[in-house]
Amino acid sequence: MAIHIRRRELIATLGSVAVAWSLAARAQQSEKVRRVGVLMRIAKDDPSAPADVQTFQRGLEKLGWTAGRNILIDYRWAAGSDDRVQGLAKELVELKPDALVAYGTLMLEAVRRATKTIPIVFTMVSDPVGQGFVMTLARPGGNATGFTSFEFSIGGKWLELIKEMSPSVTRATNV
Repeated sequence: MAIHIRRRELIATLGSVAVAWSLAARAQQSEKVRRVGVLMRIAKDDPSAPADVQTFQRGLEKLGWTAGRNILIDYRWAAGSDDRVQGLAKELVELKPDALVAYGTLMLEAVRRATKTIPIVFTMVSDPVGQGFVMTLARPGGNATGFTSFEFSIGGKWLELIKEMSPSVTRATNV
């Protein structure tokens, strides 16, 4: 029996698990309300936003974290504006959350500039090691951890496929 899961659900679930681990590591015996700041690149009114939020919260609920009961989630929406990202990251840090979630490279850069102590969980970052966000994927170090949906070693395979499909191609570039 095959299990089918959409990419967005997988990313949100894995992000939720990472946040829950971070919160559980800092949790005490009492049912204290924890706070998580989430920095999104899209707009709040983007058609995919409600699904992203619902999937993220559903992933947290599977791990015992329910919005409004034992966790407060503060979202900030950059709406595709790179100029707003740093200010939004600072807003989230000023709320003193227990953890931050960064969806994408630009979001991760912004929250890393804004704090060196609050745990950060990232997703949708193509090369966190190469970009200097973490030391290694196995042992990230610092206050950031997360996952990537891209493995650079596959780039060579893509070039092989291009060459197979079109043997006359002599150059490939990233535009």
